[in-house]
Amino acid sequence: MTPNIFKSRKFWLMIFDVVLSNVVFFVTKYAAPELSKDVLWLIGSWQPVIVFLITAIAIEDAAALRSGISPFLPK
Repeated sequence: MTPNIFKSRKFWLMIFDVVLSNVVFFVTKYAAPELSKDVLWLIGSWQPVIVFLITAIAIEDAAALRSGISPFLPK
């Protein structure tokens, strides 16, 4: 069985973060300065959480590989 990237939690979290970052870019570029500051703060507070989730999932996957319970290891 080969890994499917579209079933990866890390992949979808990364895509979500990229979309969110692009939204922030355009909101701060075209919106009112007052709204821009609020949006930047909101995204700045959530982005570390997303990075933490991706890291935690990677650590969980690595632990599964070390213990031999990964579905991608040959049987």
